Amino acid sequence: MTRAALFQMTTGIDPAANAEAIVSAVSQAKQGGAAMLFTPEMSGLLDRQRPRASQVIRSEAEDRVLAAVREAAAREGIWVHLGSLAIVREDGRWANRAFVIDESGEIRARYDKIHMFDVDLATGESWRESNAYAAGDEVVTVETPLGRLGLSICYDVRFPALFEALGRARCDVIAIPAAFTVPTGKAHWHLLQRARAVEASAYVLSAAQVGRHEDGRETYGHSLAIDPWGEIILDMGGEKAGLGFAEIDPARIAEIRAQLPSLANRRTIAK
Repeated sequence: MTRAALFQMTTGIDPAANAEAIVSAVSQAKQGGAAMLFTPEMSGLLDRQRPRASQVIRSEAEDRVLAAVREAAAREGIWVHLGSLAIVREDGRWANRAFVIDESGEIRARYDKIHMFDVDLATGESWRESNAYAAGDEVVTVETPLGRLGLSICYDVRFPALFEALGRARCDVIAIPAAFTVPTGKAHWHLLQRARAVEASAYVLSAAQVGRHEDGRETYGHSLAIDPWGEIILDMGGEKAGLGFAEIDPARIAEIRAQLPSLANRRTIAK
């Protein structure tokens, strides 16, 4: 059994304050016996006012949140999955980028969100992520203390092809960090997370944003840990930020894959 920590956040518009919160969570996760900490999408900055956000979004080499978390990971000797940060790419566009950082502070993996959140909801909420962010195009997995970890971000959860690829890669755990809206969260959050766990016969760890944010948006919360049978083993609710823990059991993964070998039985569907 290996312990994972999930940090449910209410990220604001000040990267320094957000970095301080994550660094504190790194320490608390280590004290709680976790081998790895997971944070939500946009852990370093959540600001829908892009002109204001552009004043503090930096390149990977200059991002102070990333630097602070790498230093904290090395100091505490714990792995960290930064759910994502807004990063300036070399071409000047932004990336919604996840990082996996090891216990020495080294970056072991990067993943740029593939599916952009471009939607118009019945509530009147309208989002156009692609206006500022460039989509990624690579499936990413990495070996961690929890086993092979597959990476995704938020809206990716609605697109089964990515998770089929992660299933083929025999991921033990899939991370789905998020900043889900309240309407879509109420309708689909638990359903989609459980489906992805069942499809891949893998644990799903989904650290989420929660509550009302400084930029005026409201997020759904309910950070989840789900086992390979689709059972919810942690639900942090939709009220407040905080730290939660879940146990990852390799024997459970093997048991489910032996009982219901859907990965082995999968066949290519002709077009």
